[in-house]
Amino acid sequence: MQFTLVVYGAPHASEGASTALRFARAVLESGHGIYRVFFYSDGIQNGSALAAPPQDEANLLHQWQQLQREHALELSVCIAAAQRRGVLSETEASRLEKPAANLASGFELAGLGQLAEATALSDRVVTFGG
Repeated sequence: MQFTLVVYGAPHASEGASTALRFARAVLESGHGIYRVFFYSDGIQNGSALAAPPQDEANLLHQWQQLQREHALELSVCIAAAQRRGVLSETEASRLEKPAANLASGFELAGLGQLAEATALSDRVVTFGG
């Protein structure tokens, strides 16, 4: 079975992101696939390279990056939501004449078309709210 996950929750504001991460691991360990993980609304904060959680808290950014490397996952961050919240790739930072980029490695900016495509090509779409 092929899944698409949509994450609406910021890593520091809700359990949505950590629940999505646990769900993703369980899906992959069960032999199923993940077509795409799409971060939307405040969920785009999961892809910020500037996040610095306290040492006694889980570093969800690093955990998403590790899962991405191990399983070649597509971690897509909604470009419109990211721009609104100041999460930019090198290309977007340059285009918008901003001084720096902060989209973490392993994540890519994507439009809602990629979410629509993932929905069409997946057996299940599971959302994790914020």
